[in-house]
Formats: sequence, structure tokens, C-alpha cells
Amino acid sequence: MRSPLPQNAVPLRPPDVVMRLDRLGSAHQTRLSFLRAMLRRMRVEGWRVARPVFEIDARGVGTAVYSVEANGKIVSLVSFGHELASEKRTDRVIAEEWDATFVLFEGLPTAQDIARLQSNVPKQEAGRYLATELVLARANRSVRLFDHVLEALAEGRQPDPAQVEAVGYLMRTTAVYGNGKFGIADRDRIKDFSAFAGPFRAEMLTVYLVRLFTLDLIEHLARLHGGSKAVVLDRSLRRRLGIGNATGLGMAPFLVRHPALIDRWVSARETALARVRALRQADQRAVTIFRAALQGSRRGLRAWTTSDDVQAGRIAALGDDLGNIERFATERVFAAPRPWDLIFRFAEENLSLEGQEYTVTLLIEPHGDLVDDLADSMAIEEGTSFRIDGTMRCRDLARSITRDYGWASALDFSEKRSIARFWYVSEEKLEPRLGERFEEPGMEQELPLAIGREVVALSAALEREEEGASVAAFLLAHPEHRHAVRRIQIAARHPYSEIRDNLIEARLRPIDLLRCKLAFFGATRFDPRSDRWLRITLFQGAPFPDDLGTEGTEHWIYGE
Repeated sequence: MRSPLPQNAVPLRPPDVVMRLDRLGSAHQTRLSFLRAMLRRMRVEGWRVARPVFEIDARGVGTAVYSVEANGKIVSLVSFGHELASEKRTDRVIAEEWDATFVLFEGLPTAQDIARLQSNVPKQEAGRYLATELVLARANRSVRLFDHVLEALAEGRQPDPAQVEAVGYLMRTTAVYGNGKFGIADRDRIKDFSAFAGPFRAEMLTVYLVRLFTLDLIEHLARLHGGSKAVVLDRSLRRRLGIGNATGLGMAPFLVRHPALIDRWVSARETALARVRALRQADQRAVTIFRAALQGSRRGLRAWTTSDDVQAGRIAALGDDLGNIERFATERVFAAPRPWDLIFRFAEENLSLEGQEYTVTLLIEPHGDLVDDLADSMAIEEGTSFRIDGTMRCRDLARSITRDYGWASALDFSEKRSIARFWYVSEEKLEPRLGERFEEPGMEQELPLAIGREVVALSAALEREEEGASVAAFLLAHPEHRHAVRRIQIAARHPYSEIRDNLIEARLRPIDLLRCKLAFFGATRFDPRSDRWLRITLFQGAPFPDDLGTEGTEHWIYGE
């Protein structure tokens, strides 16, 4: 349970508001997002990045190694460039060849290590790995921009800034695997490495180094193609190139399977928002940062395009919302008591969901001294939350359902549209998929992701049970309800652990789940390609290792 609120504190937004799919699907990055927290740690701790190997030919084929020394420990990105026929270039997980493949390796690899990795990493999940392999990734070129930038640099000129801004990356990853997937190192291998203490830090470092590789690669190829007339990228244009990513259904169930962890993520953000709203006054520096972030956001919005009609409408509404915030946030508002709360309440009452959630981002942004410590609270050892308390009484379990699962009780699972879909794992790629229950075979392999339906079934069973009976006795007689009982007990301790919507209904847009997780990563420019996969951008505008310590690099994501 949460401790009592301090005097003058602002309460956190309730889970019934925060944990709805439409709001989760409107989430944006904040300064607590994982890639931004990682870059701050890099700066504060003085991580050192080197490139001991770069042996790439004019076709882009070869090997490069980037090493990072952090707190006395070394990890290395081993990168392999390949020659890929255009007809084989795809974002789909079924691909078997890519323009580049990568592995984050523990230590500095020897020639023997590189030879072994070269025989396996290009095969990705079909390869064989040791515990020294921490993260596995692959990427494809964004061909149009890659070729344009290469041609321009080789001819001695800079690429078109409008094209650079419109695409935002030279390559996009199609998978970044960690945590024991396909035989690479389990999370326990790195959990005590301080540099990777936060969620997905190893994966974020991998993507950051992949970005370095793509930029070094394009300049290297330009020199090989253009000779003495070739030039390097202008520093400001180089900063505007991040890494793209194509993400599909494989990521979606994560938010359901890790309830205690998701509670930590959301609790940190909501606590940060509450701290800011509680401030009695706005100092001038914070106001300046807020306005600069707002202006940068309005500029950046012009480059956020999508072919998805739903998201296109949200982007248009967000443009209007940002203008409304700017008009509302006057000197008079900032001179009033609790000005940040005034802005939040204005957004809550007047803006779209997209605008409301972007306001959260803008309010948190200027207050690093107040909120950055929360980035260190976003990890958790989940195993401790999975133990079921068998001494609990059935009447208390029923009360927990009434308190935390009213949203589930309101759903009617007798209707076909409420159970129209089912989640399963594909046999070929071992990836989560979404099937149509009344049109496709396989529902006997359904994954336990329909938490609302499980809780409703448990509630009905509890009505037939003695109120004073223990949960242990109940589960001995009804073991099929163990999963639901566990979820309810977790939710009692972790209020933001449960997505409070039906995850198997006909109207479900799985990309809402994807977007929520990607926003915590630090993604921008969400571009749904269907309701089941989307493209994003990571690290666009981020400082490079040699200028991480430069004054004013903290707010890079707004184009500073």
C-alpha cells in the first residue's frame, strides 16, 4: 500500500484513468524514459566509447567493434555489415537476411571471438551463442535516405536537410533481443552491473552504438566511393539522424506479463508529475525550459507523419493542443500559485488524450533536480511479487476484486465481440500473435492474457465459496484460478500493474500496447503501419559520446 501523502502533495492520477488502452496508446517519452536515463548516466559517470575495429569494404560488408568502458567494466558492440538484395529487405520478423547484424558482447572480443560471432550473429535466432552475448539485433537500411546521403557526401556536398528530417534515420532495427532470448545471456548475468541497473539499459546502449555504426558507415562508404572530394556529415545534420525501429506484436504481451514492473514504470512517471504539480511556484529557469520544449515540440511535430488515419488525426489535434497550451501558459499563469497544476488541469479539461499526455511530458521536462532520481526506481525483482498468499480469506479476495477490478466486472464476455480474439505463440518464430477466435484455428493454445475474463470467472466461483475459507483451500479445489488470484494480489500492492481494458475484444488496437512500452523506451514519431505494427525513431537529436558533457545537451530531444 502507498504511504500517506505529504502535506500539500498532489495525489497521483488514479489507475482507472491512467491504465486505459486509449490513454496508454497516447503516451509520449519523458526525461525518465530509458534511453534518456541511460545517456544521463553515461554523462555523469564518464563512460568511454572507442572503435577498435572498423574493417568495411565499399559494399558495406565487413566488421566493426565499438567498446564502452563504464565503471571499470567493458562491453562491446560487434557489428557485421552485409550485402543484401533489395527483394530480401523487409521489416517482417520472418526475414532471414539483413543489411547489418549486431551483438552486444561482454568484454573486448578477441579475433577468435569475432570469428565465432561472425559464424553465428548473421544467422540471428538460428545462431549459437554463449553467456558473453548480452543483446542480439539486426537492422536494414532506409534505402531512399541512405542512398541520398551516400551520394551527396561522396560528391562533396551535404544531403538535403528536409529529407534528413523527414526520415530521421539511415537504418532501422527490426529486432533487439535481450534477457536470454535464443540462448544469449540471461538477465541475471548483468543485473549487478551498475551501468545496466535500469530497465532495458543494455538494449538502449546497443541501439545507441548501432546509431554510431550507421553514421560511421555512411561517411566511410562516401570516402571509398568519392575519394578526395568526399565530405563528412555536417555536425547538426549528423545529430538529426537517429535509429529507426519496426516493432510488431511480439512486444505487446510484455505489458501484461510483467505487472509489477509496469507498475514501477508508471508509478515513477505519475510520481514525477505529482511532484511537479505540487510546486507552489515556478522558477524562471524551469519556465524557460518549458517554453523551449514547447516550441521545439511544435517544430518537431511538422516532421511527424503517418499514413495511419487514426494517428494522423491525433497528430493534427496535438498541433492544435500545443498551440492552446502556449496561449494558456502566460506570465499571469506562471505568477499564480501552483502554476504547473494549472497547466495540467487546463490540459485535462480542454485537450485531446494525445495532448493531455504530451502535457505530462512538458511538465516533467524542466524539473530534473526534482524527478530524475525516480529513474532509479523503475526496476524490480519480480519474483517476490508472484508468491500467492494462501492465508488470505476469500471474502477479502472478493473485496479486492470489487476495489481494483470494477472495470472487468462491467465487461460482458457472453458477447462474441468481447472474446473475438486470442493471443498465442507462433511455432515458426516463437513470437506472440493475435488470432481471430471464430475464424482461425489454434485457440486451444491461447495465452493467459485476458485478465478481465479470468477475474470475472474467479468472481463467479467465489460467490459459491464460504467467505471465511482461505485462498489456499479454494485453490486446492479450483487450481484453474491460480493465475487470476495472483494478479489480484499483485494489483493490491502495485496499483498500476493492470491494463484496465479487454485485451481480446474485436476493437482492440494492439499498437496501443506497443506505443506505451516504446514511449517508456524513449521513442518518438510513432507511425502505425497497421493496427499490429509500427515504426518509430530512437535517439534522433541525441548527443554523441564526445559531446555528452556539453552544457545544454539534456533537452536534445526537442531539437536544441
